[in-house]
Amino acid sequence: MRVLLAEPRGFCAGVDRAIAIVERALEKFGPPIYVRHEIVHNRWVVDSLRRKGAKFVQELSDVPDGETVIYSAHGVSKSVEEEGASRPLRVLDATCPLVSKVHREAERLDEAGRRVILIGHKGHPEVEGTVGQLAPGQIEVLSRVEEVEALVPGEGDKTAFITQTTLSLDETAEVVAALRKQFPGIKEPSREDICYATQNRQNAVKALVKEADLVLVIGAPNSSNSNRLREVAERGGVRAYLIESAQDIDLSWLEGVTCLGVTAGASAPEVLITELLAFLSHRVERVDVLSISEENLVFPLPKVLQEIANTPS
Repeated sequence: MRVLLAEPRGFCAGVDRAIAIVERALEKFGPPIYVRHEIVHNRWVVDSLRRKGAKFVQELSDVPDGETVIYSAHGVSKSVEEEGASRPLRVLDATCPLVSKVHREAERLDEAGRRVILIGHKGHPEVEGTVGQLAPGQIEVLSRVEEVEALVPGEGDKTAFITQTTLSLDETAEVVAALRKQFPGIKEPSREDICYATQNRQNAVKALVKEADLVLVIGAPNSSNSNRLREVAERGGVRAYLIESAQDIDLSWLEGVTCLGVTAGASAPEVLITELLAFLSHRVERVDVLSISEENLVFPLPKVLQEIANTPS
């Protein structure tokens, strides 16, 4: 069996930055460092940071006064930001800069008096953080064409939309088309909200399915971008499974497979790919890389951590 590895895959710049913020904070301030929610959606990453001294909590009320707390890469609501600022806490924000862009976009649209629609999955931490940038009820969340068709245009309607950064490009295109039909003249983002890493990984999967009989996506079940990768493969007519690690593979999936496509979500570490290849080594004749683009983007750390980041080891 031939294995075809998608490239790019795995960590994106936002995830690299979020993990680095926790690691640098542990070096600079010492454990414990509190993190509100999972820093990224991957239990191997979370467990690794926990072993180094990070403590993951659900709410700021779980963080004692005087401690350091980090907001996850998914972003937080204004109310969480205000609560953190009102407490004697050292707050570090690991929100992905591309998510922060969507937050600022929502604010600008609201200030311009526009009705704001967010294309995204209700309950996802990123969506909750974006919705929480405005007053309750000011952002309407939807993810399906049927939900768009149920919306009633207002008189002299000034509607605009923004999107969650980790959606499927194809699925979102259908919803956007429905919004354009329902709201002629709707204001669209000046730049695509779906992040570059999400686009690149989905494009790599589209290339994979042209050769692969089966696609395995390594990622957490609660990872939006990982789930979208599986869906992209299935839309391309190829069987696909989302797995957390090699231990989740059902060997019956591989029966009759001559080319196995492998990729990883943006929060999955490369070590899981290495372990997968080791697990399948007795079945694999060759491993090739299918590269569609290079990623060189790096997001800066918060200033308070940059000094230690630049210190020679």
